[in-house]
Formats: sequence, C-alpha cells, structure tokens
Amino acid sequence: QVQLKESGGGLVQAGASLRLSCVASGRPLSVYSMGWFRQAPGKEREFVGSQRWSNGDTYLSDSAKGRFAISRNRAGNMVYLQMNALKPEDTAMYYCAAQRVGASEYDLWGSGTQVTVSS
Repeated sequence: QVQLKESGGGLVQAGASLRLSCVASGRPLSVYSMGWFRQAPGKEREFVGSQRWSNGDTYLSDSAKGRFAISRNRAGNMVYLQMNALKPEDTAMYYCAAQRVGASEYDLWGSGTQVTVSS
C-alpha cells in the first residue's frame, strides 16, 4: 500500500522560509502529477501548486507565484514545497497529493503538516 507523508511544517515569523517534504512509501507510484494543497480553519481546501511528473512542468497558484517552488528528488519518491517570504495568510494545514496515472483527479493524499506564520 502506498502512503504519502508530509513533514517540515512549523511556526515561523512573517518573512521566513520553510521547506515542506512529502515522501511516498510503499510500492513505487506511477504518477501523473504531484500537488500541494492547503486548508486554513474555516476555509475551503485550495490548490497551491503541482508538478507534472513526466516533464517537470510546474503550476503555481497566484498566491504562490514568486514565493513558492516545487521540486523533487532524483529517485522520484519525494516532492518538496519551498516556501519563501511567508505571510500570516499562508497559515494552513498543507497536504501533498498524487494523481496516479489513469486517475482523473488527485486520488492519494497525505495527512498534512501544519504551517503557522505569525505577524
């Protein structure tokens, strides 16, 4: 069974940086895209960014552009979300997700890591 596990969250001050990691454990994944999402208390889950596994094309939300970046390791079992210039409004639970080949949506989710940005 494949599982995704996020790490790297924490409490930081505005302007700081964090790097979130997501590791896929279990049998190898056949992935179309890896994504990062976040959900703040009382709000809908929102898309942060994604990376297409075949060619590395990256897509970022408007709020993430210019501050966040997505990368992965060579083995292809870890994906990272580098977050710079963090703002209080970035406070949320962050989730990584995999859209496996053949799936029409993100169908495998981690349990999340909390990011809190103080002003």
